Amino acid sequence: MEHIEKQFTELGGKFITSYANLKEKVAKIKAVIFDWDGVFNNGLKISDVGSAFSEPDTMGMNMFKLDYWLRNRHLPYTFIITGENNQMALKIANREKMNAVFLSYINKTEALNIICDKYGLKKEEVAFMYDDILDIGVAKEVGVSILISRSGSPLTTNYVISNGICDYVTGNPGGEFAVREVCELLIGTNGDMSKTIDTRIRFKGDYEKYLAERGLIETQLIRFGE
Repeated sequence: MEHIEKQFTELGGKFITSYANLKEKVAKIKAVIFDWDGVFNNGLKISDVGSAFSEPDTMGMNMFKLDYWLRNRHLPYTFIITGENNQMALKIANREKMNAVFLSYINKTEALNIICDKYGLKKEEVAFMYDDILDIGVAKEVGVSILISRSGSPLTTNYVISNGICDYVTGNPGGEFAVREVCELLIGTNGDMSKTIDTRIRFKGDYEKYLAERGLIETQLIRFGE
């Protein structure tokens, strides 16, 4: 067992696709789509405030983007798709310079098709982090699908695994750093976490170039029906 695979297995993660095959699939990835509720948080909402997120998760996303940039000298595409009109998701998408956030998209495959058409992506070049039934349509079509674990959904989890709709199930649930776990997994399979951290903490040179390129991104708000 490779060192990276062992670390994530000991964390409680489950490789549904073999680690060797997952490495091959991740190598093709040019874009990552995040569901919001149940992924960045535990799914609980407070009126119109929306739902929360954690800074370790957003740092993980930033590190994934930096690692990708160091290897490819251009940024990956990143998106949020949520079935709600969630203003916190919009705030994070803008702050983290994601390419677009799709609000109120109940049929999330429509958003996936827009992403692929608009950004010239093949579906096998997309990774997707998700947690529930509304997301399965997208998970079935993308190149890498990762299920965020939840102890209260054993039958849904069994359905997803039995039907080959996920490559990995996280050890951590939504709201408890599952996004960070996945971002570090994506780095570990094809990147170099040590080099990425070293680049980040220097805050000069390559990191300045990365920040400058990231700063040019204007996050698009795409609201269903508008």
